[in-house]
Amino acid sequence: MSISTFQKIRSFSKKFKRHKYTCASCAVCLAVPFILGGCGTGGADENVRFQEYTEALFCSEVSSSAVSLHYTLKEPEKYGISSARASFGSFSTDPAPLRAASENMQQALLQFSYDKLSTENRLTYDILCAWIRDAEERSEYLLYDEPMGLVSGVQTQLPVILSEYQFYDVEDVETYLDLMESVPDYFESLTEFERKKAESGLFMADYAADTVIEQCSAFLGMGDGNYLYSTFTDRINEMDNLTEKEKSDYIQENARMMEDYIYPAYQNLTEAVNGLKGAGENEYGLCFLPKGQEYYEMVVRQSTGTDKSVRELEDLTRRQIVEDLEAMEKVVGITREEAQETAASVVQSDAELILNELAEGIGKAFPEYPATSLEVKYVPEEMEEHLSPAFYMIPAIDNTEENVIYINRSRMGDDLTLFTTLAHEGYPGHLYQTVFFESTDPDPIRSIFDFGGYVEGWATYAEMCSYYLTPLSKEQEILLQKNSSIILGLYALADMGIHYEGWDRMDTVEFFSRYGITNADTVEQIYELIIGSPGNYLKYYIGYAEFLELKKDWMEKKGEESTQKDFHEAVLTVGPAPFDLVEKYMWEITEQE
Repeated sequence: MSISTFQKIRSFSKKFKRHKYTCASCAVCLAVPFILGGCGTGGADENVRFQEYTEALFCSEVSSSAVSLHYTLKEPEKYGISSARASFGSFSTDPAPLRAASENMQQALLQFSYDKLSTENRLTYDILCAWIRDAEERSEYLLYDEPMGLVSGVQTQLPVILSEYQFYDVEDVETYLDLMESVPDYFESLTEFERKKAESGLFMADYAADTVIEQCSAFLGMGDGNYLYSTFTDRINEMDNLTEKEKSDYIQENARMMEDYIYPAYQNLTEAVNGLKGAGENEYGLCFLPKGQEYYEMVVRQSTGTDKSVRELEDLTRRQIVEDLEAMEKVVGITREEAQETAASVVQSDAELILNELAEGIGKAFPEYPATSLEVKYVPEEMEEHLSPAFYMIPAIDNTEENVIYINRSRMGDDLTLFTTLAHEGYPGHLYQTVFFESTDPDPIRSIFDFGGYVEGWATYAEMCSYYLTPLSKEQEILLQKNSSIILGLYALADMGIHYEGWDRMDTVEFFSRYGITNADTVEQIYELIIGSPGNYLKYYIGYAEFLELKKDWMEKKGEESTQKDFHEAVLTVGPAPFDLVEKYMWEITEQE
């Protein structure tokens, strides 16, 4: 399945007044056996040759499916791409293509002289090498992947992908309808993948299957009120180059596709998952599966972007929690409850106004970014229970002027939650980071890779920074921010405890009770979400902690001559990458300037 399909949503989840973070993910399969012969004699020639290679690689990948292409490029013809197959891709358990792709890329990279490449191209080269390493590891564990995650699985994200599929011209409408027709085959590929997981004893636990069934049933239960009807109609009516009859015909065709393809596909998926219930042999953490600990170690490395061991990450998390607790203890004369009550009375409650405040407020500590537009949308009421509290739709790399953030109103416990959520998704979080990085004119190939530790870690770092942009007192800001950081750290420790140390439900209950989290239903749901999404909390917390570590090093080495804005500009210019590369290149980029 192409990397670009479901990674176009960045999601942020907050529930039970505590954090649950998730993000869409899928396997990468770069299938371009493109090798340039010969060796350049000069640096300029070498850089040209390398960029020709990465452009060919980029074009091959994004044109692998219409969804990947459409969500990556608004004007693909400028890259010499005319069309792509109307498909969401497919699921495979065959490691051969992934291994072949990594071997082809490795051979291709050997054709270049690393020392003759520019700083930017060496960074891209290093990222490609990191992908090769990761692909070789992933090829050993394809059946361990779970596309139907409990919060951000295919079953909940596909309707969002369809509802946000923009119609720039009539051809886009035709492709969209073809995509709807392809959903049954796509789901059948998913079902076959799950059957093979079941045969190998790797199918999800029954309670996870029940959640997937509930999510599919909720989508089916919308009936004629499904938002795929209304959003299609809205997009069609905005097209000035269609007659009223053509618009009416397309609206009727969309309705037919819903009845003939989309709803039957969801019904078949529901029945398939229900039929596979009971096949899951493990209702505990990954460490109870064959090679489960090794698989979790790989998940952690790749989801966080750090080479630290799980033990080292546990130590890092505990150290940060202690640091946060010590900061809270210094705040005297005020309680967390009092700070929250104050926040409820002074923080803005309108999403658009909050985003404007955030955009203006980050100017002192964060570098300037290009002007852009932003539309706030709301999750359909029928799907509120099954979708993240908020998510950012990543725009095409040649259309970053248009941005969309979805808010799930049922999950916004209070105005402060809305404020920090919008900081995570908007400014200075996902939207800001995406738009800033694209303004540096990076190699397009960078857009097809997903480095969750960097991207989600940055958004979490941005969220934590946003507490200091509220109208609260400094003491109140510290108290609430450190409390939020600690809770997320506890979730990260629970993730590692369940999947690596082998905690069961009672172990998890006991762990959280030590920190005053004693609601049994809450802990039960935390446990089940961690079981269903291994490593997801770590992307957010460890990524955030890694940015804190980088900032400490930066300030220590740069001293008084540097500012937070300088640090932010350096890491944002490097862009999404494993943290060892972020650390390496943030210094090189600074030296160039």
